[in-house]
Amino acid sequence: MNQSVTDEFRAYVEVVRRLRKECPWDREQTHASLKYHLLEEAYEALEAIDHGDMPHLREELGDLLLHVTLHAVIAEESDAFDLADVLRWNRNKLVRRHPHVFGEATFAGTDEVKRNWERTKMSEGRRSVTDGLPAALPALLRAHRLQEKVSKVGFDWNRKEDVWSKVEEELRELHEAENEGNSSQIEEEFGDVLFSLVNYARYLSVQPEEALRRSVEKFSDRFRVVEDTLREQGRSPEQASLEEMDRIWESTKRAPGA
Repeated sequence: MNQSVTDEFRAYVEVVRRLRKECPWDREQTHASLKYHLLEEAYEALEAIDHGDMPHLREELGDLLLHVTLHAVIAEESDAFDLADVLRWNRNKLVRRHPHVFGEATFAGTDEVKRNWERTKMSEGRRSVTDGLPAALPALLRAHRLQEKVSKVGFDWNRKEDVWSKVEEELRELHEAENEGNSSQIEEEFGDVLFSLVNYARYLSVQPEEALRRSVEKFSDRFRVVEDTLREQGRSPEQASLEEMDRIWESTKRAPGA
């Protein structure tokens, strides 16, 4: 490793240690109190990536590094583990799971590499290929990753058309539940529709969480235009009719780049 990187990392860890000792806020933190801050920083890094904002990404990666380091320092205080343990464990895991890089194994391509990755994880003591997916993951992302994992061991549809037929089947079952007025069944069937759509997205090479996030952003941007247009007229959305807002909305959709 470049000596300047080593020196910077060593100095950085010492800064975090000092904060833990001398800053009241840092001193009060626990693994539990920091967990949602960690999640927030991860999403801020994601946003920087989406916007292609490299200065912002540099900042957010630093914030994530702060959390990794601070969690390790907190763990060190109870003799659970330290930062060296984290680095050593992760390095060993990477070497173990990449025998085609650090060993003599050869794989035909990315798919075979992924299958070997899952086999290696199973050999490390996991009882199911579905282990290791955090329950706190956003549901669309968790569904997508789950379907990817079971696909790698052969549990998958043969054709994309069969997946779409499953989507249509789940939609019919949702309509049936709606007609019966069974609220719990409606929720279950709605979940099945979403799950099958996520699977179809996988066959289209679409990341559903990303697709939905982009659609939400697009909707938000367009509605802001509706609000801005009405504001220029001295009105708010509450003072406009649905027909008026629809006209602005449609003109926004036709605008270049909308």
